[in-house]
Amino acid sequence: MAHELYTRTNQKIYFAGLALDTWKQAEEGRAMNAQALVQAEREATLFHLYGALLGLCHEIAGYYRLPQANVPRVELFLTPAVLEASPTPELAELVELAQQPETWLARLLAGYAALFQPPQAPKTAKVDPALPLIQSVSLDEEAVPALTRQELEEWRQQLKALVLRFRESLSEC
Repeated sequence: MAHELYTRTNQKIYFAGLALDTWKQAEEGRAMNAQALVQAEREATLFHLYGALLGLCHEIAGYYRLPQANVPRVELFLTPAVLEASPTPELAELVELAQQPETWLARLLAGYAALFQPPQAPKTAKVDPALPLIQSVSLDEEAVPALTRQELEEWRQQLKALVLRFRESLSEC
């Protein structure tokens, strides 16, 4: 692999695509561990999409020779303070996308951050001690819906389009 910044971004976008393909096969398969495979591929896809976003940040920082060229996390790069210190149009767009919680980029960052949170039991109201201790529970209820393969594929396509658009503006003619 060449030692150009863009190669890591391309590699991560490709790896995310591979994880999405494997996820689709796991959903279509009848394996006993299909649910675990789907979860593993969901996490792998998020990991690689985050890595591609970090690679894009490194590309921008490298092109403009910003001091943040080696940041280890996207969140350290996409801050108003970094934008104020080094205003660039690409960085401004990324910061704006990251700050609006309904955007695909903000949801990607939130999804990636959620990978590192411990499982949490649902919050319940305080119970009267006179009530029986055994309760019936429904296993079908899920507090936060899991990210879908289609949603992550859409994020991958949007990131890919963003990378290509940024590269056009970053290239020296």
